[in-house]
Amino acid sequence: MRFAVWAPNARAVAVVGDWNDWRPEPMERVDAASGIWSVLSTTATAGHCYKFEITTSEGRTIRKADPFARQTERPPSDASVVPSFESFDWSDDEWMNGRGVTLAGTSPMRVYEVHLGSWRRGVETWDELAEQVGEHVTRLGFTHVELLPIAEHPFGGSWGYQVSGYFAPTARFGDPDGCRRFVDSLHRRGVGVIVDWVPAHFPKDDWSLGRFDGTPLYEHPDPRRGEHPDWGTYVFDYGRNEVRNFLVANALYWLDEFHVDGLRVDAVASMLYLDYSRNHGEWTANRHGGREHLEAIELIQQTNTVVGDEFPDVLMIAEESTAWPGVTHPVSEGGLGFSHKWNLGWMHDSLGYLEHDPVHRAHHHNEMTFAQLYAYNERFVLPLSHDEVVHGKGSLLNKMGGDDWQRFAGLRALLAWQWSMPGSPLLFMGAELAPWQEWNDASGLPWHLMDHPSHRGVHDVLAEMSRSADAFPALWQRDDDPAGFQWLDADDAEHSMYAFLRWGEHGSSAVACIANFTPVPRPGYRVGLPWNGEWELALDTDAAAWWGSGHRSIDPVVATDDEAWQGQPSSALLDVGPMSMVWLSGTRRTDGSES
Repeated sequence: MRFAVWAPNARAVAVVGDWNDWRPEPMERVDAASGIWSVLSTTATAGHCYKFEITTSEGRTIRKADPFARQTERPPSDASVVPSFESFDWSDDEWMNGRGVTLAGTSPMRVYEVHLGSWRRGVETWDELAEQVGEHVTRLGFTHVELLPIAEHPFGGSWGYQVSGYFAPTARFGDPDGCRRFVDSLHRRGVGVIVDWVPAHFPKDDWSLGRFDGTPLYEHPDPRRGEHPDWGTYVFDYGRNEVRNFLVANALYWLDEFHVDGLRVDAVASMLYLDYSRNHGEWTANRHGGREHLEAIELIQQTNTVVGDEFPDVLMIAEESTAWPGVTHPVSEGGLGFSHKWNLGWMHDSLGYLEHDPVHRAHHHNEMTFAQLYAYNERFVLPLSHDEVVHGKGSLLNKMGGDDWQRFAGLRALLAWQWSMPGSPLLFMGAELAPWQEWNDASGLPWHLMDHPSHRGVHDVLAEMSRSADAFPALWQRDDDPAGFQWLDADDAEHSMYAFLRWGEHGSSAVACIANFTPVPRPGYRVGLPWNGEWELALDTDAAAWWGSGHRSIDPVVATDDEAWQGQPSSALLDVGPMSMVWLSGTRRTDGSES
């Protein structure tokens, strides 16, 4: 086995491992310019643990894990592991050859966000997780899972966001081939895999990346740029060629070696701004005197460009919380080059609106419509993520205003709203169980709630929404086209009612979406429709099957009349239940008739 490591400022470097009782095997400089040390070991083999023993320029001896280790010990042990270099036998050719439809927008994207460590207690291997997660997301109709970071991380309570082994899947669930089997299994079910990637910062563990050769190497040497005040971590030195190469190579590694279908890049806003979470005097300006982190921007653009060249069918998704322009615009046009951006403004406004008691929502009506003013500035994901159900924020169910029945009804309506608005929905695991408590990474999901009709109704209506979205593609086909969305009534604040159309391709189909965000039923609600004929009931979140009130069931087929309404030539009367959302689907037939 040949071992190599970048440690340009070290006085001496050796590899130590359990094949020789951790006695140092001296390494030699490959050349003075590169700063790389290397040695060929005749006794180390796959499965052996190792570290690099570095003598710093000051004469101190430190032992470090390999920054490029492909495998690690299971935490809390922290040595690197010599991997097996045998090739993995993939069986996902059909998926890999066709996965580009998501990026092209010709297939829907519905994302289920997962923290594997708290999925279910007692489920501890990649293979068990593949079977259970795969079966669950398939039943609910999700097209992709998004995994909270699975690169090795010493502190489980960081949920993976403090990475120590950027090239090693966490050993908590088994070896790297187990991770490959996980992805392969989901692909064979027709489910894509997105992985959270963390190039914004890394932890200060003395055995890991920080001060790797005794000096700031991967991190910026100036603490005003090289340390993150919120997270107590180091920030990468994005202006250094070797560091940029480390990160770009790492992005490519996950896409190549593990067949992942996309990377969701964490904390992009913290990378873009030099003064992010810093007070006056705690940051340094760029060479133009501004607050933009030019080197980080170049790293992001370079990563997205190289990934786009090497893997033109994968997703690159930004968690970016500001109004930075052009996040999903091409690099050639001055954009950052991501394929998607999380719409955190939509999330904040929607949850803020529904946290109000229903009697007060009339005063906040525009919170549910504001996102449409910028919905097409970027290509958006609509997230209800793990960040919204931790740190005392409460569960989604607990965020809903009103009494207990109204909370369950409000959550069902919120999910239907999320599924029907322009943008790809993302939901954190467990929301479909409607738990009362917020997420706790130290315990598994409360699966027992499925035995209660109120909680089961949220799960079942979610699955029905995905089936309806597949059956009526107008709900997602033109997510990026302003002409694919049309308000019917955005201004009925008095009744907290909303109505809009989602248009399918060529205007040949449409889905009318009506939302009632008060506990007051709306019998005889007239909704405008673009043509006369029969419209099919695609969804009613107030149906008794979902633990709704079943106030007045809507006929499976809704007949229209010629009364013009809401700017449309036809209309229909509906009995819209309390705290609910209704979808009606219609198709304009080629023979001139409509249905």
